[in-house]
Amino acid sequence: MASRPASPSSPAARPPAGDLRDQVRLACIPGIGSRLRRLLLERFGTPAGIFSASPAEIASVGRISRRLAAAIPALAADPAADDVLALCAERSIDILPEGAGGYPSLLSRIDDPPTLLFVRGTLVPQDALAVAIVGARHATSYGLQTAERLGAALARAGYTVVSGLARGIDAAAHRGALRAGGRTIAVLGSGVLHVYPPEHADLADEIAGAGAVLSELPPLTAPVQGTFPQRNRIVSGLSLGVVVVQAAERSGALITTRLAAEQGREVFAVPGPIDCRLSRGCHRLLRDGAKLVETVDDILEEFGPLFETAVAADGRTVKAAAELHLGDVERQVLAACDRLAAAADGAAAIDDVVADTGLAASQVLATLGVLEMRRLLRRLPGGRIARA
Repeated sequence: MASRPASPSSPAARPPAGDLRDQVRLACIPGIGSRLRRLLLERFGTPAGIFSASPAEIASVGRISRRLAAAIPALAADPAADDVLALCAERSIDILPEGAGGYPSLLSRIDDPPTLLFVRGTLVPQDALAVAIVGARHATSYGLQTAERLGAALARAGYTVVSGLARGIDAAAHRGALRAGGRTIAVLGSGVLHVYPPEHADLADEIAGAGAVLSELPPLTAPVQGTFPQRNRIVSGLSLGVVVVQAAERSGALITTRLAAEQGREVFAVPGPIDCRLSRGCHRLLRDGAKLVETVDDILEEFGPLFETAVAADGRTVKAAAELHLGDVERQVLAACDRLAAAADGAAAIDDVVADTGLAASQVLATLGVLEMRRLLRRLPGGRIARA
């Protein structure tokens, strides 16, 4: 994994003020999305070059209408950019241009990266280890529980959970990561100060405090239908892989997986009941070669050596993905076994484990049985226990 540049909060990461103002001014022009913006920049080099071009020169760029071409130079003195800059300074919103220090390295590698990101919260190097969880807005209880459980398990492994803050699966994945004390990123199809759906405003605040809420749109931009497919390319672009939990045959989540495949990302799908319409999209993905997900192990094992990097980023080391599912007592007993085995010949006496934990013998024996069933420990002759 390539190393990440400095945090966007670093003064060295910010572009010159005049250049940033021109980039924000360009982002504020109605009718210019990310692709048109990139075409204009490829032709004229900088936002300032675009604003100084004549309408005829701008109209010569493919897909630019004459009406839009005539409007662009007139907007060179529009005060909207100054209003956005003042609002971002007041509300602690970082403005992160493509190519600046702190711009997500994974996102920069897609074919159509955002030329500008507005960020509430913080982006950190750890976010290079990210997995997206997406799915149906009108999810069943099975889907919601699965998304929250996977979000929590990935967060415990040190991965950042990325999603779109939508109702249903997205919100459940964010909440799972927050519940586990991990990082999560919400990518909006609106401005970061115009949260949609509105009932997720409090959730967005929580996410900004434990990760980031971001958008390529100016902060007060209202959502429109066309902005959500554009948002999806950022969700997948920020992530090593995309996990789909429940999706109908026509679903925005499937757009995200198509984009993920085009970006060279892994695609995962969670199966569901065959008589549920929300299983059809996932089952289609599985038929097309997506990787089956029953537990978080299926995701982590696909990333191979990245798994060890991720758990180290979380401040603790585990020796198997199955450890991410353990409760407090199970972790305590397993840690005692590791500690005692390291001081001996690789195996620990069960009586010593009881004494070391201070737990009741019956509780330790029951816990050891669970750890054996999960193939984390194996019992040896003479009342000893060792790693499986």
